[in-house]
Amino acid sequence: MKTYHIITIGCQMNKSDSERLAGVLEKQGYKKTDNKYRADLAVVNTCGVRQMAEDRIYGLIPDIKKANKKVKIILTGCLANRKDVRNRLKNYVDVWLPISEITNFQTKAKRGNDYLKIKPKYESKFSAYVPIGNGCDNFCSYCVVPYARGREVYRPVKDILGEVKSLAEKNYKEIVLIAQNVNSYKSGKTDFAGLLKLVNNIKGDFWLRFITSHPKDMSDKLIKAIAGSKKVCRHIHLPAQVGDDKILKMMNRKYSIKHYANLIKKIRRAMPDVSITTDIIVGFPGETEKQFKNSAELMKKIKFDLAYIVRYSPRPGTAAFKLADNVPQAEKKRREEKLTKILKKTAFDNNKKYIDRILKVLVEGGNKAGELFGKTATEKNVKFSMANKKDGLIGKFVNVKITKARDFGLIGAAAE
Repeated sequence: MKTYHIITIGCQMNKSDSERLAGVLEKQGYKKTDNKYRADLAVVNTCGVRQMAEDRIYGLIPDIKKANKKVKIILTGCLANRKDVRNRLKNYVDVWLPISEITNFQTKAKRGNDYLKIKPKYESKFSAYVPIGNGCDNFCSYCVVPYARGREVYRPVKDILGEVKSLAEKNYKEIVLIAQNVNSYKSGKTDFAGLLKLVNNIKGDFWLRFITSHPKDMSDKLIKAIAGSKKVCRHIHLPAQVGDDKILKMMNRKYSIKHYANLIKKIRRAMPDVSITTDIIVGFPGETEKQFKNSAELMKKIKFDLAYIVRYSPRPGTAAFKLADNVPQAEKKRREEKLTKILKKTAFDNNKKYIDRILKVLVEGGNKAGELFGKTATEKNVKFSMANKKDGLIGKFVNVKITKARDFGLIGAAAE
């Protein structure tokens, strides 16, 4: 029997795509192996959003080919259509596979978004990504996604509900609806707010999450739907990207800082226990010290629970690629470190509010010290101990009393 190994680089959408690709491969007789250097087929699912993610493949793919000259390498994901990437890896990659063509990777005859109908091979037994669509129409000036994945296409409601019902029947505890912009979901008369209500009504004891939202599309109707749904977790990831209106306009984000701040107020008014996370880019072309300080002020004002802070890296094919990348790397690093310092303080202050509270935690694993770890509905990482250690808790809900707060996590003990 031929074997395969999939290497996934990047976001949750890539992980979901890899699960569907695994479903295709196993249907065609391949068996998974954990050894990428001995597989008959090595699939590298790439991410082109950041230079760091792209750089990984230039060492990884030649290493695999060097260790196993007979291996067949397939490159899929965001970088599959990049001419410069193809030229650089032409001696190592056997098949270049745009993600929308995985329904038949051997002939690449079937195109479109039919791959979303594929039955995936879920990596986890208790947490699952459920894609509700693919592609993006926003064309942020720094982002490759619309070019790599195409325009927005969404799954029919019945397909999504069918997948969620199947997971709920298998006692999955966490279901994550994903798309490049979940807020834009539309299927017939059902928008994303309507979809959340329908999924919330499915029988089962599970948490419902979603990523990623766009501030320009976060409506009052959607906020009300989230607040009124028992299964939807009180955690919203809302990328701000920067704290300066001029840079936002250059990024083609289509909202203002005032609009963003008002959204956060509405969300917190509707859900006082909500946690807010975000994405921030430092060093966008032309970003001045004053404009950077506006980002710092936004972070102080909003008091995020977590922020994914990254240094701008030019992406070929995007509008911003034509701009001079004129903020030095050392300055980008300084700005990243300054925002991280602010984040640590706001995250720690937010986490202190959980001390002495009993929280429901989804157990994800354990460590050598005998501690269990998991996360709360508000996406807080928790480490905890149990007086009487029990087996079989991974993938289940446990009540934990929080005894200590850290900047990016909580510590506690299982509650009786």
